[in-house]
Amino acid sequence: MAHDRRCEPLTTPRSEAPVDWLDPARFLRGTAWLDGDRPVRADPADLARLPWDIAERAALPIGVRIEFTAVPGTRAVQVRYRATVPERTDPLAGLRHCFALWHGTRLVGETCAAPAAEATVTLPLPPGGGVFSVHLPEGQAPVPLGLRALGGELSPAPVLPRWLVHGDSITEGWWATRPARSWPATAGRLLGLDPVNLGYAGGARGELALAEQLAGLPGRLITLAFGTNCWSRVPATAEWLYATVRAFVGLVRRGHPDTPLLVVSPVLRPEAEDRPNVLGATLAGLRGAMERAARDLAAEGDGHLLVLSGLPLLGPEHLVDGLHPDDRGHARIAAAVAEVLRPHVPAGAAGAADGLS
Repeated sequence: MAHDRRCEPLTTPRSEAPVDWLDPARFLRGTAWLDGDRPVRADPADLARLPWDIAERAALPIGVRIEFTAVPGTRAVQVRYRATVPERTDPLAGLRHCFALWHGTRLVGETCAAPAAEATVTLPLPPGGGVFSVHLPEGQAPVPLGLRALGGELSPAPVLPRWLVHGDSITEGWWATRPARSWPATAGRLLGLDPVNLGYAGGARGELALAEQLAGLPGRLITLAFGTNCWSRVPATAEWLYATVRAFVGLVRRGHPDTPLLVVSPVLRPEAEDRPNVLGATLAGLRGAMERAARDLAAEGDGHLLVLSGLPLLGPEHLVDGLHPDDRGHARIAAAVAEVLRPHVPAGAAGAADGLS
């Protein structure tokens, strides 16, 4: 599977001439499953049990990154990839493929290419070397085919503890200006973790098949951040959500009995806070049911279960469309989540975060 990476150096000659392409598998981070060579965000052997919208969103490489260490003097890294090219009549047909290069918490630069079924992009590197992340464009499902250094050496970046993050479109990163500015990506950098983004726009409605898939994924920490789509998209009652949260956590615990697990209730949604849905539940009531379920489980003996209320994290000024946060809002969620998780991060990860910064 994609998350079993090794860190032995893969080197290229110090030459301006092109070198052989390196297998990108050892460099991929943020991966959950592979479908052939394609990173996906749901178990490809278990799609039949998932709603169609979640299966569709799971095909996009949200949060998938290429991470490498470059020696000083390496001029650039080249990434060869394939992607789906929409029909000319598709509104997104002209959307460029933009690859963002990050060094710790700093965006170094972006390289964009015209849509193509297969292409190569070159990302210039600063002269001092170090650990870098390349965030892939999330549309048109790019698949890395190879990478190589120009004028230096590359090796896979150190493997960081994996953090499984399940949620809806807010977790997926909607309205963040770049994939790297979503709250899971930002909190991952703060904590020195490898975030695996399992957010599904329109989904995360308590689908128990996803809980079973989470139970089978290796991870050192887990966060569940859902509930807002239980107000309107698939309406629920507070009693239903209370029981569903208990069942969801119970299924995840079958694979992760002692893993620190943080439940984050829905963030502010002004139109829904006091307005009943078709079943009579307000978002405030749903949020309370979710938090109560998690606290009850903790009181019943789950000593590794944590709860964070989403309501105080954002104000109306942080919402772009009354629902999804802007970059400032994503940063606020990330900071709050990082504060709760920091005491539970495996030893050594915080030092990795300091080094990246």
